[in-house]
Amino acid sequence: MPPAPGDHDARRRDVSEAVWRVLAAHGFGHLTLRAVAAEMGVSTGMLTHYFQSKNALVRYAHAVAEDHTNVPARPAKGLASLREALLDVVPLTPEATVMNRVWVSFWDAAIGDPELGAGEKARYERWRTKLRPHVEAAVAAGEIPATVDIDDVTTAAAALTHGIVVQALFDPDRFPPDRLIQLIDNHLRMLSGQS
Repeated sequence: MPPAPGDHDARRRDVSEAVWRVLAAHGFGHLTLRAVAAEMGVSTGMLTHYFQSKNALVRYAHAVAEDHTNVPARPAKGLASLREALLDVVPLTPEATVMNRVWVSFWDAAIGDPELGAGEKARYERWRTKLRPHVEAAVAAGEIPATVDIDDVTTAAAALTHGIVVQALFDPDRFPPDRLIQLIDNHLRMLSGQS
């Protein structure tokens, strides 16, 4: 007899939390039905009631990761709000470090899977769409020269931020939080034409 709807929802939440813990500790490369079952202290057979394959589990894990990292859009106030949006992404806290470890580990799966890759492409498009109003507001306020290409500035800010993320994950001693903030601030000063 299948579990009652409330039990099913509660069990999926348990699975979701276990998936996140496995991702945080080991990345997508070690995400398996067996690893999640072990994390939950249940049998793999119980878990297959919810996921028929690793592929189904990976797709679910992607949704879990998206839920954990979905930061609400900030009001566009120019460079100050662009700074806040970029700092939301870099690993300044243990929680942000875990979030970034999960996403960077996911890239490998996304490169080899057209459906997951399309999802990543869409996720980056959503992120650039969230960043663009901050750049537009900075241009309108005269904080960034009006001659810039707004798409290029937005794309460069996103790319710089993820480049910083990767370096911080692999070399946290060289890239502690205060240095990450300094790198973002230096980029924003260059955008504004300050030295």
